[in-house]
Amino acid sequence: MTNSLFMRIRDRFPADLSSVLIETSTGKTYSYGQADVASAQIAGLLTGLGAKKGDRVAVQVDKSPEALFLYLGCIRAGLVYLPLNTAYQAGELAYFMDNASPVIFVCQPHRKDEVAAIANDQGVEHVLTLGMNGEGSLMSGAQSQSGDFAPVPCADEDLAAILYTSGTTGKPKGAMMTQMNLWSNAATLEKLWGFDGNDILLHALPIFHTHGLFIACHCVMLSGAKMFFLPKFDRDQVMALLPRSTVMMGVPTFYVRLLSGDDFTAETTANMRLFISGSAPLLPETFTAFEQRTGKALLERYGMTEMGMATSNPLDGERIVHTVGPALPDVDVRVCDADGNVLGVDEVGVLEARGPNVFAGYWQMPEKTAEEFRKDGFFITGDIAKIDAKGYVHIVGRAKDLVISGGFNVYPKEIETLIDKMDGVDESAVIGVLHPDFGEAVVAVIVPENNGTLTEDGIIGGIKSQLANFKVPKRVFFVDELPRNAMGKVQKNILREEYKSLFAN
Repeated sequence: MTNSLFMRIRDRFPADLSSVLIETSTGKTYSYGQADVASAQIAGLLTGLGAKKGDRVAVQVDKSPEALFLYLGCIRAGLVYLPLNTAYQAGELAYFMDNASPVIFVCQPHRKDEVAAIANDQGVEHVLTLGMNGEGSLMSGAQSQSGDFAPVPCADEDLAAILYTSGTTGKPKGAMMTQMNLWSNAATLEKLWGFDGNDILLHALPIFHTHGLFIACHCVMLSGAKMFFLPKFDRDQVMALLPRSTVMMGVPTFYVRLLSGDDFTAETTANMRLFISGSAPLLPETFTAFEQRTGKALLERYGMTEMGMATSNPLDGERIVHTVGPALPDVDVRVCDADGNVLGVDEVGVLEARGPNVFAGYWQMPEKTAEEFRKDGFFITGDIAKIDAKGYVHIVGRAKDLVISGGFNVYPKEIETLIDKMDGVDESAVIGVLHPDFGEAVVAVIVPENNGTLTEDGIIGGIKSQLANFKVPKRVFFVDELPRNAMGKVQKNILREEYKSLFAN
């Protein structure tokens, strides 16, 4: 019998459907039963507008309980869910509509006219609205629908979602996630991280992204747990809710902000059993400071849009700083050279992964898909890594961030780690900039700590004594902050663009 992603999630709901699934920042609660009924009503509305199994529904809305119910309604109806970052502007939306051909677009109420004009140009039939308080045409239309909608049967290989990756070059690519991709990863992580019905997840992530939606929400729903659903990370709100929470998932920036105040203590976190960090590299200093302050070790894991999670430090066992742990039980990982030859222990190369979580390919890009997979089914992540003797994966950097200077490979992470340890440095980003002699020159961009007295000569001198000359930055710049995307990742493509003419003749 076919068992869809929705049916598998619904089967994990608690027997008592009055159990709380969501509590908002204002204290309003939503039960599992309300989620079940709302998803049925939304499924009825969308299919009533003509959406059929396999059709795409694009969603660009603020985080809200209703936004989660919209996701559940889509997969209940066998529709392909397409979440979009709320920061995307008109030109980007036109691209997504053209590329994915959604039949329905759900947007923020204040952008309805703008989105409707684009949708009209791109042949998208229906534009609905959903606000952060549940207002708009989506929920008002859903209210007249039946609260009982038979889930549409789906096979494991049927699509459940398309996630656009924020590529640093060219147009974004739509990663096709199947029913099994999402289910297998959720079921593995819920078990691996020890979720149960007594857990309360502090949820401050966006839900247009894998981390906040497929990892966080799935773990909660599969275990019958509860979550505090915050619109965004607000330090005061998070501090107030920590004593009532048991688990938190966040990007490193969240934990840096928590550590910025003396009120973040072992007492504050006494009820917490697990803090998980991901979506951007965790600095060793943050890991150490967090453990010293709370007595708890952050659990760092590794994943990407195309496969959800692939590795994780253990729940019970050694969490090794500067690693993302071993592969998940149902995932294989390896490190290869450019020709696909498997490398040995501690040898640096490109990380590859294979498993039921790995995506089906890029939407309407068969050539690009073929480029990204080995013949034996391994996906080439593009991340530079090594695997140690214990099987723990160390991420060294991104392949696209690799600097080749004078014919030598330079891995930015190595230099950043050194710079970040220097007195007066808050954080750094190392990039490659075109150079007439070396091909690329190493350039460091540094955020000093408050009132820092760092100098370019001081930084370069400090590195020269520790690294080979070809790794030493040719120039160092100081800035107030590094450019980041919505998930906290440093956008090195923006830095490369800013400094691209530095060494021009």
